[in-house]
Amino acid sequence: MRFLMMTTDDRSADNPPDEAMMAQMAEFIEEMSKSGVLLATGGLDPRATRITSSGGKITVTDGPYTEAKEVVVGFALIETRTKEEAIELSKRFWKIVGDGEGVIQQVFGPGDVPPGQ
Repeated sequence: MRFLMMTTDDRSADNPPDEAMMAQMAEFIEEMSKSGVLLATGGLDPRATRITSSGGKITVTDGPYTEAKEVVVGFALIETRTKEEAIELSKRFWKIVGDGEGVIQQVFGPGDVPPGQ
């Protein structure tokens, strides 16, 4: 099962990470990489372009979301056996980083059947 873990606010702008937190995060990322759980990770520029298609008309505007406070600033694509395992990895992430908010969503690929289908 693949999951996308997203950081949806950027409280680190007010409290930049210190060396100890960066070291803990590096160890966590290395552990997940070596075990094959971590497929990809990265930070995202909160400034983005929004593309909307409606009735054949395509509109391009600034900002990824309608509400300026809504933004995804980082992500990790992971592969785990269960959703519970993904949640536990997310909890470990937040214990290292501190305050913030995030979202975990299952990722479906070719051949996957989403629940209820």
